[in-house]
Amino acid sequence: MIRDWSGAVSRSVGRAVRRPAAPVTYGLIALCCVIFLIGPASGLDAGYGTAEELPAVRRGYFRRWGVIPADLFEGSARAALTPATALFVHGSWVHLLGNMLFLYVFGTMTEHRMGRLRFALFYLGCGYLALLGYAAAHAGSGQSLVGASGAISAVLGAFLHLFPRARVTSLLPFLLFLPLRFPAWVVLPFWAALQWLAAGRAGPGPGVAYLAHLLGFGLGFGCAWAGRNGTTRVKAARAPAPEGENQP
Repeated sequence: MIRDWSGAVSRSVGRAVRRPAAPVTYGLIALCCVIFLIGPASGLDAGYGTAEELPAVRRGYFRRWGVIPADLFEGSARAALTPATALFVHGSWVHLLGNMLFLYVFGTMTEHRMGRLRFALFYLGCGYLALLGYAAAHAGSGQSLVGASGAISAVLGAFLHLFPRARVTSLLPFLLFLPLRFPAWVVLPFWAALQWLAAGRAGPGPGVAYLAHLLGFGLGFGCAWAGRNGTTRVKAARAPAPEGENQP
């Protein structure tokens, strides 16, 4: 099973006290958490079997709802839906909490800037395409792919374009995990570079789908760029000053 996870920690962006209302972001977080809690990966439901049976049950669960590249391009309608269903399935507690932290930190402000409906379509569309692109690059693989990181990476890419100067508090392991604040245009390209390096070293077996991160990040940045540059801004002209008055 391949986990689609960002694999880093970031705590706060911009105004940490007052966040804009973001019902889509909060709804996505809640949905992912509920699906995880009622699934076999959480280990909370004894109905999935004993500890010895649980690993096999989990593998079957991931194969049912996750993306299997070797099956995706066979024309099956069920397989074509898996890049969407896989966005809401996570492989472990660490996988879930890492993804939801990133979605909370970067999703609220991105949703506020994009608007609710546009953000929802953006999240689902970019997440689907990121997993589809990963599957196309590994078309012969029988490994199941689950996780929201393709979509969340798209949110990071959009955030970079929309808020390049926002201050991001990051914990860097090579600096003894000291919390340091950097602008987004420093932190997020650095994160993307790490994904690129890791993708080059990734093997064909189970692990993290770094390529899906890169595809999502690029798609998110491109969509945000196209959306902002496609918007026409009209500046209201100043009304003429009454006769006998000077215009400032």
